[in-house]
Amino acid sequence: QVQLVESGGGLVQPGGSLRLSCAASGIIFNIYAMGWYRQAPGKQRVLVATITSGGSTNYADSVKGRFSISRDNAKNTVYLQMNSLKPEDTAVYYCNTFPPEDYWGPGTQVAVSS
Repeated sequence: QVQLVESGGGLVQPGGSLRLSCAASGIIFNIYAMGWYRQAPGKQRVLVATITSGGSTNYADSVKGRFSISRDNAKNTVYLQMNSLKPEDTAVYYCNTFPPEDYWGPGTQVAVSS
């Protein structure tokens, strides 16, 4: 059974930073490309960042230069370091494989507000 558990969200002021974590189980983690996705209130879920099994990364234009995705295959965990946060980054953040499979974790809420 696949499980994805996101953590690390919270309330932060504009310009602040957060580091999200996602622990995966039930999959052969190190062979999968992984992604971080987000869903803002009233909007569809969108892709934020991806990392291949080999460590190559890619980012949505909206977060390029501010967010950094990484992975630790020994811990079956993918991370998202978010810097220079903006109010428009407010969303529930999810991890999944890339492309995503039909199993989603509960997500972690990120709120950016003064």
